[in-house]
Amino acid sequence: MITAFLLRSLDRKIIAAIVILLAVAVLVPVLNLMTAPTNPLHIPTYIMALFGKYLTYALLALALDLVWGFCGILSLGHGAFFALGGYAMGMYLMRQIGSRGVYGDPILPDFMVFLNWKELPWFWYGFDKFWFAALMVLLVPGLLAFVFGWFAFRSRVNGVYLSIITQAMTYALLLAFFRNDMGFGGNNGMTDFKEILGSNVQADATRAALFAATAIFLALSLIIASAIVRSKFGKVLVGVRDAESRTRFLGYRVEHFKLFTFVVSAMMAGIAGALYVPQVGIINPGEFAPANSIEVVIWTAVGGRSTLIGPILGAILVNGGKTIFTGLFPEFWLFALGGLFVLVTLFLPKGIVGTIGQYLSRRKPKTEATPPALQEEGVDAKIQPAE
Repeated sequence: MITAFLLRSLDRKIIAAIVILLAVAVLVPVLNLMTAPTNPLHIPTYIMALFGKYLTYALLALALDLVWGFCGILSLGHGAFFALGGYAMGMYLMRQIGSRGVYGDPILPDFMVFLNWKELPWFWYGFDKFWFAALMVLLVPGLLAFVFGWFAFRSRVNGVYLSIITQAMTYALLLAFFRNDMGFGGNNGMTDFKEILGSNVQADATRAALFAATAIFLALSLIIASAIVRSKFGKVLVGVRDAESRTRFLGYRVEHFKLFTFVVSAMMAGIAGALYVPQVGIINPGEFAPANSIEVVIWTAVGGRSTLIGPILGAILVNGGKTIFTGLFPEFWLFALGGLFVLVTLFLPKGIVGTIGQYLSRRKPKTEATPPALQEEGVDAKIQPAE
């Protein structure tokens, strides 16, 4: 039943995007592992890891599009959910180091030994098991989104005020995680990971598996997001976005629709953060920076808000451009990013995908419906004027 519900929500564009993601999940690892470095088709490991990071950003942008594009919630705090998912995975990876750390303590991570911690904090219990860490990747961002959304949406906080308090939330978490006594590594964060699920995290095969897992999770999230927005529930979400007071007047509990969508989006962002950490090799409080959340808004706007596919494309294109531009002109990147957002807002308000879709819809020939009685052979399709 659930499978049928998900499949019914797919249109040709979403199916094409899913097929491309699944093909990439297979093809890129194969070209990395099965071809010699001298082969022109070989994909180096560092390129695969770089594009794996882009795919985690694409998943984060998709999560934001679900709430911003279809529910009208401009969240400037989705970087917090991303970072929390990353910290949950980082805690698992730190517990896997064991006695191979710099200080050789089988229980305490190196930063705790350095800071003279005597025992493992209670909130680190269970993170030596992958299933528990995976559960926390979903529960911690989801719980924060639920608590935050419960109070914000019931108080009918909307518009720019909601955006400001979401940014305040992520900034508060940034300050908290910078503290050494929080037990999360302070400003240095967590790094020097050794293995994940018993495999060397630096091995080519592990990196290929992480890349494939990221592409597959992105495809699954796209299916889930499409199912939500194309259902009756999604139609109400669009009503909330376009006319919240009118939707409320029709009898819908608007805060419940907002809360559910916000929690699902936060969980998606948490998964993106969890996939990001083992591929990048570090997680620190800098991921909570409000500027990171603003960048996600730019990716979504560039690709096309409320298109689902657009944010994925926008995240990949903007971050690919960032990699190239920062290598050539590192001091001008932030100016280029700000200019890009201004140009998109002025000239491409629907983003890349939205603008292309609008252009193609205008080019489609408009056919007039012919009355059934006039479709018989030998009968002119034009309606003759009455005499």
